[in-house]
Amino acid sequence: MAQPNQAPVERRRAERTALHLSATMRDGSRKAPARVIDMSTGGCRIECSSVVANGSWVWLGIDGLQNQRCRVVWHCEEFIGLQFENPLSEAVFDRLLQSRQQLPETAIRELRGIASRTHFLARRAGEEDIAILADISRQCAENAVVEGLKLKAPKRP
Repeated sequence: MAQPNQAPVERRRAERTALHLSATMRDGSRKAPARVIDMSTGGCRIECSSVVANGSWVWLGIDGLQNQRCRVVWHCEEFIGLQFENPLSEAVFDRLLQSRQQLPETAIRELRGIASRTHFLARRAGEEDIAILADISRQCAENAVVEGLKLKAPKRP
């Protein structure tokens, strides 16, 4: 059996895409601002200061998307992995991606900051949190590089 904060075995059906979306997470009567770091049709990874228990249900509100009921799959520090109760359709997910086209330079800097912060936290974390924090650090660093290269690439007509 997995430890409470242990990184789950990779079971994603869809690849996650780097996003930088403002969101709101609601847990019962508590409401907290959140930021979507990456997302797939089945769930997302957010940064949020609210403390939630693994297995609990929350509501995630994102502009341009109907509020999503989500199960907390894992949490570590201020990062939370959410699984949508009802996966997004490909059409809805594509529309959400089209609306963001390219991450702005400020979002790329924030991804780099998350990568650095989670790397720092992983070096001081207990055994149960290292894998989660290292994965967040690696993925955010990769996303920052990829999105940075897209930003620097010449525009095609």
